[in-house]
Amino acid sequence: MALEGDDIRQSSTKPADPSENGSAEDSSKTLPKGVVIGKDGKPCRSCTSFAQWAAQAKSSLKAKTDSPITATQKTTTVSDVGTLPADCPPDVERLGNSTWTLLHTIAATYPEKPTGMQKDDLRGFMATFSRLYPCWVCAEDFQDYMKKDKLKVEGRKEFGNWLCEAHNEVNRKLGKKEFDCSKWEERWRTGWKDGRCD
Repeated sequence: MALEGDDIRQSSTKPADPSENGSAEDSSKTLPKGVVIGKDGKPCRSCTSFAQWAAQAKSSLKAKTDSPITATQKTTTVSDVGTLPADCPPDVERLGNSTWTLLHTIAATYPEKPTGMQKDDLRGFMATFSRLYPCWVCAEDFQDYMKKDKLKVEGRKEFGNWLCEAHNEVNRKLGKKEFDCSKWEERWRTGWKDGRCD
């Protein structure tokens, strides 16, 4: 359920079938390491980091020109990129971070004793979310996680802990530090005990 990260961008998984999405030439283009190919056979913006996307765009621009780019032409390199401007489509990191914020906030506001309808709503939302998530690699990974570790909807604590463990599985895959799930309510619901959120 990698909602962001390097492990899903190391290579183009599930190469496109040229007969379905274009010519063999389109699917055989060499892309920079880390660019994920979408199911349509084209680079997937929401599955790729901004730095890798910029490198891909630069290589595409270079391939389209017969002459070298002059000093007066504006070029973007991965080192020049910095961070993704706020008014651009999200890359995999921004999408992942925003998604985790939304999901953890849903968990924080989920009832302690939900009704049957609220449980059904959460199940339906999570199932739909896992199918519609813009990064297809991440979506399929999340669907696999939900098959392996059944969604817990009995109450806020159960759902919040389940979600925290799901997030930690992604953190492990990405080589990131795991979050102490005993503190998920402080982080996402009540605020830290030291008062810095008050």
